[in-house]
Amino acid sequence: MFDVAPTELLLVVVVALVVIGPKDLPKAMRFVGKWMGKARGMARHFRAGLDTMMREAELEELEKQWREQNDAIMREFPRIDDAGTSQPATAESAPEAETAPAVTDAEVDQAAAGNPPETHAVPPKDGPLP
Repeated sequence: MFDVAPTELLLVVVVALVVIGPKDLPKAMRFVGKWMGKARGMARHFRAGLDTMMREAELEELEKQWREQNDAIMREFPRIDDAGTSQPATAESAPEAETAPAVTDAEVDQAAAGNPPETHAVPPKDGPLP
């Protein structure tokens, strides 16, 4: 877009040196550099905003397609609970909750005697557990 050949750049530097002078040229270059940095930052910010808007639009389109496909699948394969007659769960029809395993008499005797139940059939190779 802005194609600047090395000879054109050299011509611009020579003209700036003659017009501005060698004493003020570093200040002018610093000033131009600051403004170029600001312009690039604004362009980067603008481009990031456009990219974000495009991503959001694509996501909305994908969500719309997903919803349509999900609705089509749900119409084709309805849930069993939704189809036909469904009765509210009662205490008799509800499955019983799992109970804790029964405690054996040997475990009760060990706990009463102050001996903790043995947790390992074979002690570890490093030595007994603390």
